[in-house]
Amino acid sequence: MTHIETVPRHAGTWGTWQSILLGLVLALAGLVVLRNATAATVASTFIFGVVLLATGMLEVVEAFLTSHWGGFLWRLLVGVLYSIGGGVLIADPLAASVMMTLVFAAALVASGAMRGFLALSHWGRFGWLLLASGIVGILAGLVILLKWPLSGLWVFGLVVGIDLLLHGVWWMVSGWQEREKFRPSPR
Repeated sequence: MTHIETVPRHAGTWGTWQSILLGLVLALAGLVVLRNATAATVASTFIFGVVLLATGMLEVVEAFLTSHWGGFLWRLLVGVLYSIGGGVLIADPLAASVMMTLVFAAALVASGAMRGFLALSHWGRFGWLLLASGIVGILAGLVILLKWPLSGLWVFGLVVGIDLLLHGVWWMVSGWQEREKFRPSPR
């Protein structure tokens, strides 16, 4: 009787390498951000401002081009507000960083909590590492909230760097573990 493999040897291996590559990219991005956390914070604020301004302008144009759809004034108002918000971020990214840090702290707490819940359902795939990443996110968010506005510029970049690094390590370890499932077993 011949042995028939139910899962081809190559099945799933590309997906695991994608996970490892994603983890590597996230970890490297975290190290780049950690190198200069203040610059990362200001740059992020500026880039977000550019995206918000462009989105707002497109929303205004879309409101005029599709005015027959209804809700013209609401869509126009949203576009104008996005444009103003983007302009404010671009005009003074330092001051805007302080406000964005407050919003970011709340997002870190929420993201950390979600990773904590995800860790429970992925416990067998190094969920403890995902849980650690979530706990760090929650704690970092709370530290920022407690120290705000003094936390200012550098905390945002520092936390993003650490978060990217830990999340990247989880993806690499998780992908490596998954890769082991597809190794041929000795006969």
